Amino acid sequence: MRMSTSTEVIAHHWAFAIFLIIAIGLCCLMLVGGWYLGGRARARSKNTPFESGIDSVGSARLRLSAKFYLVAMFFVIFDVEALYLYAWSTSIRESGWVGFVEAAIFILVLLAGLVYLVRIGALDWTPARSRRTLVNPETDSPTNRHMQ
Repeated sequence: MRMSTSTEVIAHHWAFAIFLIIAIGLCCLMLVGGWYLGGRARARSKNTPFESGIDSVGSARLRLSAKFYLVAMFFVIFDVEALYLYAWSTSIRESGWVGFVEAAIFILVLLAGLVYLVRIGALDWTPARSRRTLVNPETDSPTNRHMQ
């Protein structure tokens, strides 16, 4: 006797369905248990951060330069590039010349982006005042500090 396609699907995937039901049930049980067993105090001290008995001094907010975020974004971009190129390199025989041309275009686009970042000064960490003093306005070239 032949089973129908829906019965075959259920027969093959019943363990995964049971796993999903148990996982979702366990998550719900933990959430309800935390709500039920948790305290209900709404005192003023509940809204302040715990400092291990030491009074906090100053603000916890730090101002960071946007350059740190730029470096992090550049790292992620070029790290993802490395992942794509690694995946491409493992299938280079199957992709042939078309895959090679696509990878070359991908690398050229990223290199164009890197050249653009260098040209606008996004990778230059010296302050703007220091950059102006390092360039001689008459010759438009960096000054030799040893000669002065």
